[in-house]
Amino acid sequence: RTTDDDQRMTFGQVVIGPAGSGKSTYCNGMQQFLTAMGRKCVIVNLDPANHQLPYEAAVDIREVFRLEKVMEEHELGPNGGIMHCMESLEKNLDWLRETLSAHKDSYILFDCPGQLELYTHHQSMSAVVAALEKWHYRLAAVHLVDSYYCTDPASYISALMLSLSTMLRIGLPHVNIFSKIDLLKNYDGKLAFQIDFYTDVMQLDYLLPHLDSHPFTSRFKALNRKLCETVEDYQLVVFQTLNIEDKESMFNVLKVIDKSIGYVANPDELTARVALFAAADPNLERYRHVDVQEKYVEVETPLGILTEDDLNLDNWA
Repeated sequence: RTTDDDQRMTFGQVVIGPAGSGKSTYCNGMQQFLTAMGRKCVIVNLDPANHQLPYEAAVDIREVFRLEKVMEEHELGPNGGIMHCMESLEKNLDWLRETLSAHKDSYILFDCPGQLELYTHHQSMSAVVAALEKWHYRLAAVHLVDSYYCTDPASYISALMLSLSTMLRIGLPHVNIFSKIDLLKNYDGKLAFQIDFYTDVMQLDYLLPHLDSHPFTSRFKALNRKLCETVEDYQLVVFQTLNIEDKESMFNVLKVIDKSIGYVANPDELTARVALFAAADPNLERYRHVDVQEKYVEVETPLGILTEDDLNLDNWA
């Protein structure tokens, strides 16, 4: 029997990405940010390998599927164990629906496993997402990629292919994010181009000289070109940048996600938002690439490293 609660639209995010990309940290930070903005938010842990949660999970898959036990019983490794857990979840969707029913009035963050197979060619995660949509959950896939991949052209192309494959497979409104952007200056590699080159994903042929001069990727010149052309032909992949400790960065990401799923803030949330950003930069509504560039990025050029003065357009007259 269908109830009014079953028909109520619930908004949220399916947080995905490779292991180590910062999914749990993102969920923890986003929950705190949304709470400060007056939006009721809970986190659902769907990662059976995530046994050190930095947040309090409203629903935890480990209550029914414990990775260690699955590995022991079925003689599986960690990857195989996680895949088995997700297949079991797919077969026990009634449990998920029942446990989620207590949180239909909340904005939900789903913290998902980091196994790439689940998003590129395995069916279980797609089946879970399809079930959530059927139950009137309006969700965005938030795909986190470590910003470190921008420092190496080959890794960057790999990240683009992963993002594209995931977007086509999952079938949700999709927001790609370069996480840990605040750590970019700490990495050994410097960016070959301005940050908007990597976020806007345009004119990838500019990467070919870098790929062709690399000792490994230089052996695959034709493949390099075809991969770049494939990503550009779809014209789907773009990225936001995120520093989880910067509320302006968080707000920018949240605006993009909310727009993708049609979420509209209620009056109480709008009032809380005004209070939260009372002392913020008046230009907050137009969070720009140049802001990210100045704060976090060094660019390798033939003339050396660009400074903040170099990036100030007023000095270019």
